[in-house]
This record gives sequence, structure tokens and C-alpha cells, in this order.
Amino acid sequence: MPDFRSILRDDKVYFFDGGYGTLLQGRGLPAGLSPELWGLEAPDIIRSVHQDYLDAGADVLTTNTFGGSRPKLGSAVDPYKLNRTMTEIARQVAGEKAFVAASIGPTGHFVEPLGDLTFREMVEIFKEQIKGCVDGGADLILGETHFDLAEAKAVVVAARLVCDLPVALSMTFEGTASLTGTSPLTFVDTMQNMGVELIGTNCSAGPEQMQETLRSWAPRLETPTFAEANAGLPELDDDGNTSFRLPPDPFAEQACRFVDLGAKFIGGCCGTTPDHIRALRARVGDASWVRPRKTDNAQLVLTSRAVSVPIGFDHPGVIIGERINPTGKKLLTGELQEGIFSEALRFASEQVDLGAPVLDVNVGAPMVDETVLLPDLVKTLSGRFPTPLSIDSNDSAAIEAGLWVYPGSPLVNSISGESGKMEELGPLCKLFGAPFILLPIVGSKLPVTASERLVVIEGLLKEADRLGIPRRLIMVDALALTVSSKPEAARHSLDVMRHCRDEWGLVTTIGLSNISFGLPARELLNSTFLSLSMASGLCSFIANPNSARLQEALHTTEVLLNRDPQAERYIGKFTDWTGGEGSQAAPAAKTGDDTGGLPPVQAAVIKGDKDVIVALVEKELDAGKAAMAVVNDLLIPGILAVGEKYERKEYFLPQLLRSAETMQTAFARLKPLLEEDETAGAKPVIVMATVEGDIHDIGKNIVCLMLKNYGFEVVDLGKDVKAEVIVEAAIENKASVIGLSALMTTTMVRMEDTVNLVRERGMDTKVIIGGAVVTEKFCNAIGADGWSTDAIAAVKLAQRLTQ
Repeated sequence: MPDFRSILRDDKVYFFDGGYGTLLQGRGLPAGLSPELWGLEAPDIIRSVHQDYLDAGADVLTTNTFGGSRPKLGSAVDPYKLNRTMTEIARQVAGEKAFVAASIGPTGHFVEPLGDLTFREMVEIFKEQIKGCVDGGADLILGETHFDLAEAKAVVVAARLVCDLPVALSMTFEGTASLTGTSPLTFVDTMQNMGVELIGTNCSAGPEQMQETLRSWAPRLETPTFAEANAGLPELDDDGNTSFRLPPDPFAEQACRFVDLGAKFIGGCCGTTPDHIRALRARVGDASWVRPRKTDNAQLVLTSRAVSVPIGFDHPGVIIGERINPTGKKLLTGELQEGIFSEALRFASEQVDLGAPVLDVNVGAPMVDETVLLPDLVKTLSGRFPTPLSIDSNDSAAIEAGLWVYPGSPLVNSISGESGKMEELGPLCKLFGAPFILLPIVGSKLPVTASERLVVIEGLLKEADRLGIPRRLIMVDALALTVSSKPEAARHSLDVMRHCRDEWGLVTTIGLSNISFGLPARELLNSTFLSLSMASGLCSFIANPNSARLQEALHTTEVLLNRDPQAERYIGKFTDWTGGEGSQAAPAAKTGDDTGGLPPVQAAVIKGDKDVIVALVEKELDAGKAAMAVVNDLLIPGILAVGEKYERKEYFLPQLLRSAETMQTAFARLKPLLEEDETAGAKPVIVMATVEGDIHDIGKNIVCLMLKNYGFEVVDLGKDVKAEVIVEAAIENKASVIGLSALMTTTMVRMEDTVNLVRERGMDTKVIIGGAVVTEKFCNAIGADGWSTDAIAAVKLAQRLTQ
């Protein structure tokens, strides 16, 4: 067998295997037992499935380790041993005929602040699993069916820390984004920054729907890709069993089009079988793979969980907001010393509203432990704002701590020529996929001339090359020195920008305001220097976005450099502009914060501002407002607005959860008062459970949280719950509604058990169902009272049924 990396460079199309659940169910997988644990009991059956896929023409066999992480297996099983054993079985079958991909699926937990695990803890969980797969003989690490960017990053980091095997990573998208709001293009940007060798998508719906995902990430795609679609969505047959609508030949007819969209590897996911792979291989035949050619030539891309900011010579200049920096800011310094972030959050919100695409974050103040405070603030900001961050510190340990909590690709500010700095930070930036600013300073002497700076830059580039750091992660600081003391400083900076652009193809940035220090009318100099710099290749600049002249210079220069097609952004910003002294730029485009005219409590719920909600509620109570009025007039309208934003795809799961937690914090303060309030009335009770045999509960937990926020009393029975237990709990708690969740096609049929038992006992309780595989047709077939696609839909359904 060739090395897996070598085949990524040839012009052949290769084939993954297909789904395992359907086959294992047909070969005796007991309900409620995970395929991984059953694999220990029935290794020959696992072996037979691998063999069937090999015989069908699969070039890559996927190990039976998708749910092989410690959180999924529990404490009774050693994850290392299970993953090694399952990988050894696949290796034995594959021999020299196929590659073995170590399947690493989601843990069922979110990384904080969305969930209860730190990023480091998530990485350790995956390291344990990956070690077993490596020792079992895997050829590559395959993270698959991931829906959160932070968890996907954890798989990659864990793999890099454990082994030197190639890494493939796939994400599952529902329409235009993953569950936690990552678009296909932002996923690709982040994975390419991390050097992932194979990027893909799997699961979700059928091959027709998946084609749009492949199209949407094409503009910046440079990495080989793979696609594994379901055989359509599951449907209920006449015997009450679930099936998938696409048989092998129609599946192959649709999935073969992935090759035309640039996929080098194709295969199948849920509902597909060896016959699907055999038909797919026959349909593709000897078609050649054509390496992707990106149409968006951004030289560098920063990402958050939900947003990409491309930086390049053909892209708009990027303002890196400088305000979150304690230098010269007494209030901010004092708050940081106390571990308080109010002022930092205010600066962040202000800069985002002014249109800053990136926020620089610096906590360097006396009596501040940056290794603690910087990651805390980075985590807080990334949970509150979609804007990518620049992690700014002279302390390498603080920068590393910040990288360990950030969900996307942040900018690191910066790596200088100081001895050991590149060796210390460069590999970390490579590991985490974090672009960095290369600062041409060695020792205490500032290089004045362009030639002096370029010598330092060239030396640092050679050092980065030696460490295997790709140029896609490097941005050069052209170094602005003040013209009041060095009149030639601006000219030398411009020479550096041009050289970086023309000779090295590297983007540049600069601390803009340094150029005018000590001179009057500084904004005049700054704005003029900005225009000259952009014409010389400057792609970003660190500045205060609350400067009318800078905004004017930025947008007018974009038009003149032909980087604003049809002057669209310029027209939108300056239609009402009036010239003359004191002219101001029009307000920047809004970032989605439309809470300015709303009552503070309601606005805090919409923004998910958990830290201030109790104080705001106290203020309303002190003003004489009744607790129930606070709920009905302020909290409920706030969460309703959040629901509407979620439905319009303005908000995604992170914002939804943050607002829900803010609401819960407010409720906790009001609860004693509400219990005393006779007008509050009894809340409708809903019993929630994941059905027997199913151990997935993320979706159910989110629904429970939202139901509580909308005034329901929720009795959560957990996961893998028998129908009898669910019905007894409904009777005991006088529940108006039973909510059932299932993620797997094998367990969703258990929902009917509860529906039948409710009817047999003559109960008036309504039964609603939900889960990734649940459809309206299935709901009608089992006689449930309704089904929902997400948490907001579940709330609306429950409200309608309890009116």
C-alpha cells in the first residue's frame, strides 16, 4: 500500500465505505447497545461488514470507533483498548488492499462556554481514543459528523499531539450552517489553517442537498475533499421499520456528481450499504480527479466559530480594532486588575457596531496575570461576539493560554525576532491554525530603513519555513515609526509593504497611529498614510474604528483601487455624507444588535448578557415592578425575539443557549417571588425523555432549557428511558405533554411504544416527538400529536397544545 498522503496528490478518485448502523442492525445489533460495545462481543460480525465493503470496492475502511470516546462509552470500558481492538479488526480485513480510517465522532458534549468541557479536556478525550486507533494500525485519523467547530478543532489538535498520521475532518451541515452556526466556507478556512489533509462533509440529507455544501466552500478550497451523503432521509415502511428512500443506483447517479464538484473521495453515510458503494464505484468508473482551484485569492483568513475574515490584496482593508488595550485607559486597567470585563465588553461592542471585522485583545497591565485573564477574556468575547479576535500579548504563555480556548483561527499579535520567540510560538500557531503577525524587531533597536526590516523579515521567514509553518499563516507588520522624529519613516514602511506584496506575496499590517505621534491634526496624517499604504499593498491596520477620517480614507481608497465593485459599500456608507470640517462617516452597517430602544432587561436577554441580568432585574423590582410583570413584560418578549432571530438564521445555537442561560439566571432571582405570587398560576408540565435504547441527549437538553424559559415546568427523565417509566412520570406529575427524542433510526420506533401506552391508559396527555431522523410522515404513522425540527419549533408546538 502506498502512503495515504501520496495518493492525495494523484489524479484518481477513491471510495470510502458506507453506513454501518443499517448493516449491524440487520445482523443482530441489540436495541440500546452501541455498535462499539457490541463490536467487542461480536467481532466476527464487524469483520464481515468490513469485508463486504472491501468486496464492494471501498478503498478506505472506517473503523467501528465512531462512539469510542470515554464520554460515550462510560467508565466500564477502556477507550484505548476498545479503539485498538476495533482498529485491529479493520486492519486485518484491509490488509494491503485498503486504507484504514480511524473514525472519531462527537463526544455528545459541547466545549465551554456552550457546554461543560474545556477545550483541553476535549483534546485529552480524543487523544486517548486516537492512541488506541494508531496502535491498532490506522492509516489516517477521520473526524466525522462533527457539528461544532471547537470540537472539530479538538480532534485535529489531539491527532497532531499523538501521531503524524494524516488527518481528515468532516462536518455535518443543515442547510447553510452547522448546528452551532459554522458555514461550510468558515469550516474550510479553519481546517486549511490547521493543515488538515482531507476536508469533507457527511450525513445530513441526501446527495442532492449535499452538492450545495460543496459549491459553497469552493471559492477558497485548496485541499482535497470528500463527501459521504445519506441514502436520503429515513422513512417508515408498511411494517413499521425505517428505511431510506434512495436505492443503490439512484444514489450512485446523484452522488457521482460530487466528482464534478471537486471531491476526490466519495462514499456513503446513513442508510447506504455495500451495494450503494458498488453502484457508486461503477458509475464513477475511471473519472479523473481535478485539484480544486480557488477563485477567492485571499492570502490569509481569520475565523471565529461563525465568521470568516479574508485578508488579501484584492479584499477590502481590514480594521483590527485596538480599543481593548489598557494602555492609557485608567478604568479598563482597574477593571482588569479586579478581573472585571465590563469596560472591555463595552469597547468590543462599540467597535463591532462601528464595523471592525477583527478585535485586538490585550490585558497587559500591572498586577494582572495575563496567563489567567487573557484566556478568560478571549473566551468571554468569543462567546458574545462573532467577530474574530487578535490575541495580543508579550507573554508567550498568555498567548498559548488564549489559543487553548478559542474556537476558530485567531490572529496572534505577534512573533518578533526576539531569540526563541519563533521556536516557542510558531509551532503553537501551526498546531492551532492561528495566523500571526511577524514583527521585524530584534532586541531593543528598531530597524529604521526598509532594508534593515526586510533582512529581519527574511530571517524570520526562513526560520518559519524550517519549522514547517505555512505562509498562509503569516502577516508582516510593516512597522510604523513616527515621522516627527524620523521623517523618512513612512517611506520606509511603504517600501516594506510593496516588497512583501510583490516579492513574497505576503499581506501586511501596521499600527497606524504611531506614524503621527507628537504632531497636531493626527487624523489627517493617519488617513493620508492609510491611503498611500493601501495602494502599496497594506491589507489590514490596527486602529480605532471610531474615526470618521479613517473610515472615509478606507472606503474611498477601496473604490479607487477597484476593490469595491460598483462602489456598493461606498454608496451605502456615504449617501448622506456632507463635506466640510467635522464631516462624519455614516454609521457602519449594524451587526445584528438591534436592542438599542428596548428595555434593558429585554435587551440583556436578546444579547445573552448573563453577567448584568440580575442587576437589571433588581433595578426593575426596586422601581416597584412585580416579579410576574418582569417575566411577562420583559423576559418573555426578550426570549421570543431570540426565537425569531433563530428562525431567521440571524442567531444560531451559541446565541440561543447564551440567551437561554441569561433567562434562567433571571428566573433564579425571581423564583422565590413568583412562588409567593398567587397570580402566577400553575405552569404546564412537560415530561421529556430520550427513548429506550438511545443514549443521545444534546438535542433534548436544549429543548428542555428553552421550554423552561417559556414558562413550562419540565421533568427531564434523561436518556434511554422505557415507555412505562415515561408514562408513569407523566401521570405522577400531571403532565400536559410528553416530549420524546431519538437520534437513531433504530430507536425512533420506540416512540410508538409511548404513544400506544398513553392511548391504552386513556390519558389526555399529548405526545410530541423530535430528533434528526424524525419526520412528519413518521409522526403521523405512529399517531403522535406533533413533531419538531428544533428547540424553537418544539416550544411553539408545546404552547399550541397546552392553550
